[in-house]
Amino acid sequence: MWLKPEEVLLKNALKLWVTEKSNSYFISQRRRRQGDSGGKLSGLLVGALDAVLDSNARVAPFRILHQMPGSQVNWVIACGATVEEIQQHWEWLEQNLLHTLSVFDNKDDVINFVHGKVKGLIAEETRSKLAEQEEDPEKFREALVKFETRFNFPDLEKLVTYYSCCCWKGRVPRQGWIYLSINHLCFYSFLLGKEVKLVVPWADVKKLERTSNTLITEIIRVTTQSKERDFSMFLNIDETFRLMELLADVTIRRLLDNEAFELDPSLQEPTQITKKDLEARIQTEYFRACFRLPRVENLDKIVDCFLWTPYSQCHTAGKLYTSENYICFASKEEGSCNVIVPLQEVVTVEKIEDTSLLPNPIIVGVKSKRVFQFTEIENRDHLAEQLSKRLQLLRGEKPSGLETSGVEEMISSESLGCPKEHCPGSTAIDSLAEDTNIKKEPRHSLNSEALMALFHLTESEGANATLGMEDVKKQLWYDHFVEYGRTVSMFRTEKIRKLVAMGIPECLRGELWLLFSDAATDLATHPDYYSNLVDECMGKCCMATEEIERDLHRSLPEHPAFQSDAGIAALRRVLTAYAYRNPKIGYCQSMNILTSVLLLYAKEEEAFWLLVAVCERMLPDYFNRRVIGAQVDQAVFEELIKEHLPELAEHVTALSGLASISLSWFLTLFLSIIPLDSSLNVVDCFFYDGIKVIFQVGLAILDANTQQLCRCEDDGQALIILSRFLDHIKNAESPLSQIAQQHLSNDDKEHVQQMEITDLIRDSYEKFGDIHVGQIEQMRCKHRIRVLQNLEDTTKENVLRVVAPDVSFSTEDLGELYDLFKREHLLSCYWGGNDSSTLHHDPSLPYLEQYRINSLQFSSLFCLLSPWTWGSHTRALAQRIFRLLDENADSFIDFKELVSCLDLMYYGDFSENLRLLYRLHIPPACSDDEATCFSPLRTTFISSIQSDYFRKPNSEAIDHQRQLKKMLEDLVKSKKASKDLSLMNQRDFIQFCKSLCNMFREDPEENNLYQAIATVTTLLLQIGEEGQRTRSSSSLSEQTSSKESELLTPTDAADSVFEEDLHINNNPLSQPEDDWSVSFEQILASLLTEQSLVNFFEKSVPIKSKLLHAKANQYQQRINLTIH
Repeated sequence: MWLKPEEVLLKNALKLWVTEKSNSYFISQRRRRQGDSGGKLSGLLVGALDAVLDSNARVAPFRILHQMPGSQVNWVIACGATVEEIQQHWEWLEQNLLHTLSVFDNKDDVINFVHGKVKGLIAEETRSKLAEQEEDPEKFREALVKFETRFNFPDLEKLVTYYSCCCWKGRVPRQGWIYLSINHLCFYSFLLGKEVKLVVPWADVKKLERTSNTLITEIIRVTTQSKERDFSMFLNIDETFRLMELLADVTIRRLLDNEAFELDPSLQEPTQITKKDLEARIQTEYFRACFRLPRVENLDKIVDCFLWTPYSQCHTAGKLYTSENYICFASKEEGSCNVIVPLQEVVTVEKIEDTSLLPNPIIVGVKSKRVFQFTEIENRDHLAEQLSKRLQLLRGEKPSGLETSGVEEMISSESLGCPKEHCPGSTAIDSLAEDTNIKKEPRHSLNSEALMALFHLTESEGANATLGMEDVKKQLWYDHFVEYGRTVSMFRTEKIRKLVAMGIPECLRGELWLLFSDAATDLATHPDYYSNLVDECMGKCCMATEEIERDLHRSLPEHPAFQSDAGIAALRRVLTAYAYRNPKIGYCQSMNILTSVLLLYAKEEEAFWLLVAVCERMLPDYFNRRVIGAQVDQAVFEELIKEHLPELAEHVTALSGLASISLSWFLTLFLSIIPLDSSLNVVDCFFYDGIKVIFQVGLAILDANTQQLCRCEDDGQALIILSRFLDHIKNAESPLSQIAQQHLSNDDKEHVQQMEITDLIRDSYEKFGDIHVGQIEQMRCKHRIRVLQNLEDTTKENVLRVVAPDVSFSTEDLGELYDLFKREHLLSCYWGGNDSSTLHHDPSLPYLEQYRINSLQFSSLFCLLSPWTWGSHTRALAQRIFRLLDENADSFIDFKELVSCLDLMYYGDFSENLRLLYRLHIPPACSDDEATCFSPLRTTFISSIQSDYFRKPNSEAIDHQRQLKKMLEDLVKSKKASKDLSLMNQRDFIQFCKSLCNMFREDPEENNLYQAIATVTTLLLQIGEEGQRTRSSSSLSEQTSSKESELLTPTDAADSVFEEDLHINNNPLSQPEDDWSVSFEQILASLLTEQSLVNFFEKSVPIKSKLLHAKANQYQQRINLTIH
């Protein structure tokens, strides 16, 4: 074990310890003992001393010292009771520390680094032991306090776990602690007086990988858009990497793909996630994938045991897995024996007498009159009691019928227009199905036989030989059923895998598909579910039904079953019923081909439940708008090509080309890719072994064509080679030879060697059968992060493409603005609670609408990015801008609306900027309640500038008549009249002036700007008063009014403008009579008379500095708002 470094003198230890190995910085030693050659007396003496003094060396006779070259002082850092234990520590030092120490120039730095690392390992070892004992770990409490103090996150940012490690900057490591929270990866180090803090949101992580460099063999590399960060020297790097990968996967799916991602109940609330939950999730996901169980199944217990296997007359070692609805067994030798027992099939769970031959046995009896005998079960009584209770509970809730009225209520005609929001999901319908007792006759007649039984193909010349082979296969299967079982709970062994690889007989295919996929259990536990669902959904239109109708006649058109009304009608019913069962998926292309094949070999209701099993369990996330599951598996396939076909991977550097070709293989399970008679054998293996079969067969196809593919110069040639190979895969034993011949191109005269599908499948198992479910799941977790981030990059590119033509920002600046906008959305997801609709990111929406922000988020961004500031009133005016941007009044704005506002501020001309400011101080942006709250009329603003109204610094009198004349002339020239803007009253005008004054603070021309705005304000106050007097002088004669008009408009050119203003001011709809008011045109013309004001608004403001400031302060600003 690791020890707290303790000083020893080497010269005093030479007689007691023997050096086994050493290097520049470490020494491995063994305690002297009797029998050492050349030291018999010294060995006796050391043994006596150890016995008398009760030395620790009696228990730990091996140790490791840390040494510095040329020093007589060393430090004990580890000890061990066995050679193996001390060797493990020695190897860790060589791999993680030895090469690192050479980068230090100072000896004291080396000593501090080694001692700090050893102390960190000791603390982590202690914490791990406490966690294993399920005690209250005080160390975790201490780490939590440090985490909160160092990073100052809100309480909602929960720490999951922490590890001692090093973070590398170039070739220099920094020893510290890595903290893994629900939303962030954080690192902290304080070394030699220098503090280092690092915060990486999981949502920014594009890649997590284990790699190495010239110094360290084991490194965890975290890649974001801008940087790569390396972490090393973990005590248990396997555990650390797996937890990091899972945390990143869970968080990214929750934030970026929560439409398709259904969290386990224990992970529904992110703040409740713990390390124990994550470890349980790893096991649960493996459990579901291994036995292909529904997503709702959560692993309860894993127990080592032995299962009696009557076919081999022995006990098979393995693990027993239990969940809410299943008992499963997997042998230690993979593929040797698997058993899946649905609790619906269980009759009894009993304990029998414990004997030496049968220690701690449990007997599980099923309806097929078969019993499973499990022995050597630890804590047998507790397990048997749990299973018995679960069985009783299941029997008590067993459904006796369906209440169709309930289904009618859920699937209403109103829901058809928008199935996503209103159509029920499977859970809702299932609950209705299980809790009701009313049953009625179905309105639609369903096929009670598989279509293959109704539509026989014309017999070919070799039909007799083919039928003879079918009879042989059937007999082999019947013999197998007798020994291994013919239900879902059959013994699944290597023998059955070989039978499946040969091809399942036509008459047994549908039955075995149901058993292998466990769709038989769904069928048995949901009687009449399908027929009632068909009655409710048929005849109603929605987007899914329109797509289904378009594809019906494209489904196996060469087969007679789908050249008839009966086959087409059955296909329509199954696809429509599933679209209504699962509106999140609805209908996707390739589902029609798969369903048509299912209908050939299964009854209509059975085909429906087979489709449910494939879409919801066996190929999760495949059938949706973005086909994320298929894209993830393409990335996994690329990695498998690199691992198993290095020659091909080396030649074809861009494996994405091969992946694009193989995408259809995964989506269709090779149906319509190779001849139907051959692809059915692949589907047989898929239902038995799951998705690993598609990976294996895909690799076998590439392996068979490696030499030709290596000679290809482009993707087009590769596509031709693979297409010809796939077209010429045959199945001589199949009765579907007629359809197989139709699949071949008649004009393909070039000779291509044909390959038997059974040979291809056999090769796939022999060469690539070592691919296991756990490996695929781990690869999926890793590549799902990359796929989702690539989709996010695509969304960003499309948003920028839409926005860029309408703004003046550079592409780089626009990209950084988008990142800040998206991060503001994510910060609300982290710490903003669960009451905001912005938390529900919907990737099915148009790109611009996928991320939107509310007024609070906009205010935060505005304060960081706006070139204008208004002191303490900045947030209030930001709220007004938000009201202007939110034209549809849904309380959210998108990225385009934000950027259009900023573009106006940074690149708009004087009149555009002034127009925006004007609109901020009139309704609807400015409400009466808000204006009263911080109205400048309550301040000393008016009195403070009163002294500047009538004189400039040189005390020169101002000719306001002349300025008014110039104002009207400029107004005519500007031609910027805005008749859609309402007039501004006196209260709003004073507030407008104060906003302008606040904008001038800390400007180099601050004094000149204040004097200019005072002059303009005086002029505009006079204009407003003149307009007020004009409106109140209705009793004056027309002649008097004409004279006043001449007095105020001394030129003919300005006459029309002023008359228009008087007309607006006299409009009773725009302003109550006798109220003071000014128009936008009057304010614009007034400000144009002061060049300093024009210069202020037209000066160029660089956005780069604002972007840098925003990126550095966005987090802290949000944290402050959340805390306060």
